[in-house]
Amino acid sequence: MIAEEVEKVAAETGFSGVVSVDRGGRIEFAKAYGYAHRGYQIANTVDTRFSIASGVKGLTALTVVSLIVDGVLELATTARSVLGKDLPLIDDAVTVEHLLGHRSGIGDYYQEDPDDDIAAYLLPAAPEKLADTEQYLPVLDGYPQQFAPGTDFAYCNGGYVVLALIAERVSGTPFHTLVRERVCTPAGMTSTEFLRSDEPGPRTALGYVGNRTNIFHLPVRGNGDGGIHSTTADFTAFWSALHNGAIVPADWVAAMTRPRSDYDEVLQYGLGFWLPTGKHTVMLEGYDAGVSFRSTHKPATGLTYTVMSNDSEGAWPVTRRLAEILD
Repeated sequence: MIAEEVEKVAAETGFSGVVSVDRGGRIEFAKAYGYAHRGYQIANTVDTRFSIASGVKGLTALTVVSLIVDGVLELATTARSVLGKDLPLIDDAVTVEHLLGHRSGIGDYYQEDPDDDIAAYLLPAAPEKLADTEQYLPVLDGYPQQFAPGTDFAYCNGGYVVLALIAERVSGTPFHTLVRERVCTPAGMTSTEFLRSDEPGPRTALGYVGNRTNIFHLPVRGNGDGGIHSTTADFTAFWSALHNGAIVPADWVAAMTRPRSDYDEVLQYGLGFWLPTGKHTVMLEGYDAGVSFRSTHKPATGLTYTVMSNDSEGAWPVTRRLAEILD
């Protein structure tokens, strides 16, 4: 049934990407569709790497929590104690916990609106100027505090770049290296990496906005709020490693995947993870110009289904149908 339904939706929508369904380490379905590179007619394969946009926020959160486990940070550590005089409009009371749970209230350099045309968004700096974490300081600055820390929920991309800054400064290690060493390596995510858009490497899909690539729409290299590249197999490995305590201890996994805020009627949020209301699942997702991604895991049964696409809207019709079948 899964294969038939995915094939039907993929054919109807012209889906380009990879779909994977795994249960307890056994692959039930995995198939690639469309092209990784349209110009050269290079087909996507099941091990093609795709950008996952905001899906990286879960990895950022785990990187930060691993530093807390090591005693380098605390949930109560204030951003100001690490930022010093940088980003003066961030309230002095904002903590790491507020940032992880999107409850900081800080002004966002990229305020997402589902009604906006994602292709029309212009970066606040040239793509090549956003390669390393410290380079984000000018684009994060100048946005007033929106509400008192801890009093509300507002999804905030900038807050996760601030977390990357904090992690980098307190550890003395570049953020991209921290994610690889503290999350990807212990999780067995061998194909997951912050790739440059002007140096994509092998097995990597280009993202498309209409007929054009997304190279001018996104930073040249992703950061704490989005942009790492990965595969569906790596996310199957990720969920298993997460719930086996291979990345951070089990009590921290439980704390991060406990609902702390309501986003709407069907979604709640923990610390870095989306939690579909009443579904007993944990989810990461991302959406950007030429990128759409969702990976959902059901800890009780070991079910994981992941959809990666190199098209802004590509993942959602397939993902919705899988959710109807599997949830």
